[in-house]
Amino acid sequence: MGGAVAGIVANPVSGRDIRRLGAWASVFPADGRAGLVQRLLSAFAVAGVRRVLVSTDRGGISAAVLRALGRESAARPEVEFCEQDPFTGCAQDTVDAVRWMVDAGASVIVCLGGDGTARVAASVCGDVPLLALFTGTDNAFPQMREATVAGLAAGLVATGKVDVDLVAERVSVLEVVTKNRRAIALVDVAVTMSKHVGAEASGEPAALTELYCTFAEPDGIGLSSVAGQLCPSPRSSPDGVALQLGPADECANVVHALIAPKLVRPIGVRGWSVLRPGVRVDLAADGGVIAVDGARELELKNGEGAYVELRSDGPWCVDVRAVMAEAATQGLLRDASGPRNERRR
Repeated sequence: MGGAVAGIVANPVSGRDIRRLGAWASVFPADGRAGLVQRLLSAFAVAGVRRVLVSTDRGGISAAVLRALGRESAARPEVEFCEQDPFTGCAQDTVDAVRWMVDAGASVIVCLGGDGTARVAASVCGDVPLLALFTGTDNAFPQMREATVAGLAAGLVATGKVDVDLVAERVSVLEVVTKNRRAIALVDVAVTMSKHVGAEASGEPAALTELYCTFAEPDGIGLSSVAGQLCPSPRSSPDGVALQLGPADECANVVHALIAPKLVRPIGVRGWSVLRPGVRVDLAADGGVIAVDGARELELKNGEGAYVELRSDGPWCVDVRAVMAEAATQGLLRDASGPRNERRR
């Protein structure tokens, strides 16, 4: 089957946990996410995408999209839904969907979720460019963009009308390796002495001991905002930041950081340094839990070693602004077939 192929993976549960509800932060219901998918599809049609692969879920997103497609008469790409059986209700669903899209020839994948969803998609998308849109709890990595604009940008990349080499860059990732597991992070790796694997976010701030960031923006959210306020590091820099943390009442430097919506907490910082690409840093922690992009996934048993390494071979990520600027330069969204307006004198 010819023509450009794009993928859309939408996490049905990101951005709907107790942290956003308790903070009175905006949430993203299934109908809202389905609306985002529909706007992406409309934009893909304008860009010339012929086929779109869409993830399925039990949260109501794919069902709402299917119903909308049955009511619409406007031109749109051919839509194919991922056949997933069984659903796991966890990150494996995203892994399976993205792998299916890559194998089916997708030239770009749009990911709707937060830092965790983007991280999971990035771990299996290979060299297929990724465009992560903000619909999660912590959204330090995804872009906050109107879905139609993002769809136009992704579609122009998928069709090759805009050279992906001009508008996408390979971002850095942090790889953390323990005795039995390894994982990547797009934003940060944190070590906490709280022993609750599976809990979200960092838990008790005073229990944090180490923090490693791929980038650190002053206006960011999550633990990377600690470094953002103390030792900012832009996304464009190949270097990251490493911080040694401790209880606020024991540290000379204390940062009041936005670690989650509504939650501004004092974080004690003992010291910090530049994190260079390709340099393995042994974690100092003896026990505890390692969180990757806010998800506490890796348990460190007493005496078990682990290391973190900043790598420059992360996923290719589409820059929406760069795509649309290139489209303007080339006149890709202009119609020159009509009568030309006379220049006003």
